[in-house]
Amino acid sequence: MSLEKYLIEAHNNEQLQQHKRGFEFIAAGVPQVEELLQKLIDFQVAIPSWALGTGGTRFGRFGGGGEPRSLEEKIEDVGLLHQLNRSSGAISLHIPWDIPQNYNNIRALAAQYGLKFDAVNSNTFQDQPGQLLSYKFGSMQHMDRTVRKQAVDHNIEVIRHGVELGSESLTVWLSDGSCFPGQLNFRKAFQNTLESLQQIYSALPPNWKMFVEYKAYEPNFYSTTVGDWGQSLLYAQKLGAQAYTLVDLGHHLPNANIEQIVSLLLMEGKLGGFHFNDSKYGDDDLTVGSMRPYQLFLIFNELVEGMDARHMNHATDLGWMIDASHNVKDPLEDLLQSVEAIMIAYAQALLVDRPALAAAQLDNDVAAAQEILQHAFRTDVRPLVAEARMRAGGALQPLQLFRKEKIRQHLVANRGSKTVATGL
Repeated sequence: MSLEKYLIEAHNNEQLQQHKRGFEFIAAGVPQVEELLQKLIDFQVAIPSWALGTGGTRFGRFGGGGEPRSLEEKIEDVGLLHQLNRSSGAISLHIPWDIPQNYNNIRALAAQYGLKFDAVNSNTFQDQPGQLLSYKFGSMQHMDRTVRKQAVDHNIEVIRHGVELGSESLTVWLSDGSCFPGQLNFRKAFQNTLESLQQIYSALPPNWKMFVEYKAYEPNFYSTTVGDWGQSLLYAQKLGAQAYTLVDLGHHLPNANIEQIVSLLLMEGKLGGFHFNDSKYGDDDLTVGSMRPYQLFLIFNELVEGMDARHMNHATDLGWMIDASHNVKDPLEDLLQSVEAIMIAYAQALLVDRPALAAAQLDNDVAAAQEILQHAFRTDVRPLVAEARMRAGGALQPLQLFRKEKIRQHLVANRGSKTVATGL
């Protein structure tokens, strides 16, 4: 479904007087506020096709109603999110969960909703129905060359799907690793994986990027073949100029300094993009900003500083995507909250007084540096984000309008109460 434009306009008119008071108050103290608003308008966060249904854990999945039953309905749902927040203008497909049956029709449907196709994602962490060889003991690291070839061929097929849709990047996440000491020769696993990635890399179109994602643990708990940013960076450096590290915020050991990782990857020109989520223990895939909003701000602080130092375009030079599992929330409400949290952290980072911070660092004035960062973090930038959203044609309060118009109830009525979307 899609919302009639007049519903968004009516909602905004109801909210406008209160919004103007808040916006004018904060805008008066923001230098170059129009430039900041344009950056917020331009910034887009891709929605993964697998996150539009109810998620689950290894213990169970408690599905909701009205979940998308096809790729077409997933595109409709992302289009609805984009109507509401004007910051979700791309969809990232997972193959083979979401293989287009007709490329022309899928491209036309996405264009109808103002959507682009972000990175395509391969899957060698599951055995698919009818699959000849198993990934039980790994895919690209596997001791059997024929299993490795199967994984390579799948990724090349994913690239072909992406080319047809207009995507320009491939994300590779591997669950390869070992559960017990002695199970695996670490060097051979690395070398097999590198050889496999090199074959995929050679199939990349000239304008494409390869994102090598990492994860500290799970499903293997003794070792992971691409277990941290250093291993991912090593692969990216060995592969070539089109290969980059992808950072998933949940894919770190507790207390990892993700903002420092981001800074160094940017310095080396090897940061490719982000999968945004939040966590308390590990890869919990929670709503962005729900647990560690200050860490999210600190990450964006390094992103803004590092991208500006390299004269990069904030909106287009890195890949921005959500990767979350909505186990107990309405997936669309969760995604609206996540995009909002990302936009808030980005806006706060844009407010940091860079010259003052640099001066404090030069003088080793630790207290002043802390004050500068926390002043930006504690600034309520929600009116700025809402103003940018309204100027782009979105709703001042997307979640409020989603509930007021009973969108989930409409989806249940149209699709049924027992639908299960493909995904996590």
